[in-house]
Amino acid sequence: MLKDITFGQYFDSESVIHKADPRIKIVLLIFVIVFIFLSKNFWGLGLSALFILITMLVSKIPLKMYFKNLKAILPILIFTSIINIFYGEGDVLFSIFGKLDVTVGGLERAGFMALRIMLLIIASSTLTYATTPNDLTDGIESLLSPLRFIGLKTAVHTLAMMMTIALRFIPTLVEEAEKIMNAQKARGADLESGNLKEKIKALIPILIPLLFSAVRRAAELADAMECRCYNSGEGKTRMKQLKLHFRDFSITAITLIFGAGVILLNIFM
Repeated sequence: MLKDITFGQYFDSESVIHKADPRIKIVLLIFVIVFIFLSKNFWGLGLSALFILITMLVSKIPLKMYFKNLKAILPILIFTSIINIFYGEGDVLFSIFGKLDVTVGGLERAGFMALRIMLLIIASSTLTYATTPNDLTDGIESLLSPLRFIGLKTAVHTLAMMMTIALRFIPTLVEEAEKIMNAQKARGADLESGNLKEKIKALIPILIPLLFSAVRRAAELADAMECRCYNSGEGKTRMKQLKLHFRDFSITAITLIFGAGVILLNIFM
């Protein structure tokens, strides 16, 4: 299951999405997330799904990478659907234990929430798949640059760098956890059978070495940055300057049209 988590990985391609300004991609991702939450019916959510599907195809990123992420959150989707299936109106299809009624409205609500979560995961994954860690850092720092007027310029860069490093190390730690699990299984450890309490206890031999590995990697990264005289203070320059191009305005316009469509569908459907 862990190897299916691809969130935080970068997939190199020559698509328009990859070449777009990272600031535009971050802001538009926020807009898309807001529009997904604003969708009140399946029409609006269907338009959101169509927009995200087109974005996936334009990004030229293998679809299997997106589906791996969905496979990793399958337990969350199932749990959310089970919880929402009992909250709804309409004809009762059947009852569980004679008290919990499953209705048509409950099934619709469960499907709606599951689809919404999947769209949120896919939309967020597109940002990390199509943006390098350095570009993410520059984009976040640029968007938070107004905070420099209240004396937080250094803090802004540090925050942006921390967020980017955290995203970058997600696939690394997942890979490390997979190696530790395989090593424990080779030594005869049983990580799958037993009740919930036994499964939780079986995770201890995995979490402890994973924690040590994360601390070791953090120390090595800190030493490498110090050896290279890394400085996030005043006067820091960039080799790559962020500039807006026609494609950025085009992507923004298309996204705003999509948002207007979601609002219209909420009103008239």
